Amino acid sequence: MTEPWLSADEVARHLGVSKDTVYAWIADRGMPAHKVGRLWKFQADEVDEWVRSGGAAPSDSRLPG
Repeated sequence: MTEPWLSADEVARHLGVSKDTVYAWIADRGMPAHKVGRLWKFQADEVDEWVRSGGAAPSDSRLPG
């Protein structure tokens, strides 16, 4: 059985970030998301793997020094 699709609100809660951060990560960092009509939908396992692989980590240009 496949896991249920998550909304932007649900994935934001899952990750402990704001919905605005989720939308920024989709646009700027390639967060895995699927457009269904006007809505973005997410699979938790795809998002979790993206986070584990460093997708949510700050880019080098944002690091101090």
